[in-house]
Amino acid sequence: MQPLAPVSLDEVRAAAGRLGGVATHSPLLRLEGEAPAEIHLKLESLQPTGSFKVRGAGNALEHADPALLARGVATASAGNMARAAAWLARRRGVPCTVVAPDDAPAAKLDPVAALGARIVRVPFDAWWQALVDRGHPELDGFFIHPVSDPAVIAGNGTIGLEIVADLPEVDAVVVPFGGGGLSSGIACAVKALRRGVRVFAAEVATAAPLAASLAAGRPVEIDRAPSFVDGIGSGGVLTEMWPLVSSVLDGSIVVELEAVAEALRLLATRNRIVAEGAGAAALAAALTGQAGTGRVVAVISGGNIDTSTLAAILAHRLP
Repeated sequence: MQPLAPVSLDEVRAAAGRLGGVATHSPLLRLEGEAPAEIHLKLESLQPTGSFKVRGAGNALEHADPALLARGVATASAGNMARAAAWLARRRGVPCTVVAPDDAPAAKLDPVAALGARIVRVPFDAWWQALVDRGHPELDGFFIHPVSDPAVIAGNGTIGLEIVADLPEVDAVVVPFGGGGLSSGIACAVKALRRGVRVFAAEVATAAPLAASLAAGRPVEIDRAPSFVDGIGSGGVLTEMWPLVSSVLDGSIVVELEAVAEALRLLATRNRIVAEGAGAAALAAALTGQAGTGRVVAVISGGNIDTSTLAAILAHRLP
């Protein structure tokens, strides 16, 4: 696939117009208690499917070939895009098939199956290959790429429109980095509206391909260690995404798993918010102070976490 270019503000605004009745304007709340910055929480965990993915998936379906869409919706996802695709497919009355990595948590895939989707579990490397190939032999119908699709990125960018509308004085935004579709979409929108705002990726130390690639000046492969932070972290940056993310993001803030666990506890105890590991990673990164000490928005990308995992973290045990 050709390298992706930044999406325009017009594309993001058009996506916002298409998403009425699909995605909600999520709340932006101030983090309670002391922090190294004025941290605000963008609660994408409150979307209908529990994560931001419904924005990109919803916009992508509006661009689908009707004949292809009639055969169904397909995606490759560890959980959140799968749930968004299944929810949207059910609304349209078409089947949904998902290729998922075999280490994806039941808390994310059980709701996908409950929506009627067929789930094909494969080893992580085979799942990643489906992202690279933009398809899989088990998939039919319209394929929603969870990362490198301009329509998906524009849909994700609608979060940036809302951040600027609700907090015009924003200084920095911290976004979980899985493949770059969320962070680049937000960066394109925010920077088009407010020059000087910095946008950072948040990664975990056990799987931080962007930080390694930025240090090398090119995409590099890393050794990935699975963890409870299942919504982000891979073995590399998709080739077509590298020019985009390396140009619109201001860096990657890498945090340890214990810092993510502490951020989950803070969200639950200070603001009564349930987040998954990927979403809490953005807060953990903001709490380091590396995004600055002004008005910082941490994008809480989702809230689909296994209850036993959440219970262990709240009890100060690392899953």
